[in-house]
Amino acid sequence: MNTDFVVEAPGGRLDTYLTNRIGDQSRSTIQAMIRNGQVRVNDKVAAKPAFELNVGDTVRISQINAEPVSIKVEAVELDILHETADYMVLNKPPGIVVHPAPGHESGTLTQAVIEYAPELQGVGEPGREGLAHRLDKDTSGLIVFAKHEEFLELLQQQFKSRVIEKHYLALVDESPPSSRGRVEAAIARDPKHRQRFSVQESGRAAETEFFIRERFKRHTLLELHPITGRTHQVRIHMQFLECPVVGDRIYGRRYPSLVVGRQMLHAWKMAIPGQGDFEAPIPDDFEDAMLQASRK
Repeated sequence: MNTDFVVEAPGGRLDTYLTNRIGDQSRSTIQAMIRNGQVRVNDKVAAKPAFELNVGDTVRISQINAEPVSIKVEAVELDILHETADYMVLNKPPGIVVHPAPGHESGTLTQAVIEYAPELQGVGEPGREGLAHRLDKDTSGLIVFAKHEEFLELLQQQFKSRVIEKHYLALVDESPPSSRGRVEAAIARDPKHRQRFSVQESGRAAETEFFIRERFKRHTLLELHPITGRTHQVRIHMQFLECPVVGDRIYGRRYPSLVVGRQMLHAWKMAIPGQGDFEAPIPDDFEDAMLQASRK
């Protein structure tokens, strides 16, 4: 059954308008319905909750009693570094997948966050609720979840415009050619290995700054500042410099040079305009790898 509304005054955001008009449905439910294609504006599907309405627009909703798409949630201990009504900053441990994906349908960080904060259900893309960025499974450190659609869109825009500063720590094999520098090397999906990416002239522009923090005999501790945010960017750029991240079994050495259980990459610091600076403590396994490097 369809329900129609005609916008009689400047409507603003689609999700806000419908939440006010319907009254008995939560905003997260309305947002999920919009993303699921159950809302049309002037007979065209409007897939974004932030769609701006104009006077005279006709809004049609189908299945008005629909519930948001749900994912399996489960209790996983969260290391919350900072929390407000708008967002949460977490310290992600290594070995945890951020969001559900083929082969990782449960036990993800997103599911644990929804268990802790159910209001995130329906915020953003189903299965990736609240996420404006991500970390690889074996990368530790800072990750941010938005609690409502407006702040999620703000974060997404800030990441896109590169005003959010991210700093990583990486323990790498060998050493880069200088104590500091910038890698400017485009990245695209590897045509020979579709699950990987590589440096290619035809790829998307990618830039990473690096700074040497400590030198060991056969290894180096680097501070890395990814200016762009391509998939696997830091790991690929370190491979490009011929100093791959220790323990990186995709872009690094086939057999790790140190006894490690994952890639030694840590999302260390982040500065979000208007919110502050955040820092994730260095994990024990990272500290252990540096101790090993100092004894080599």
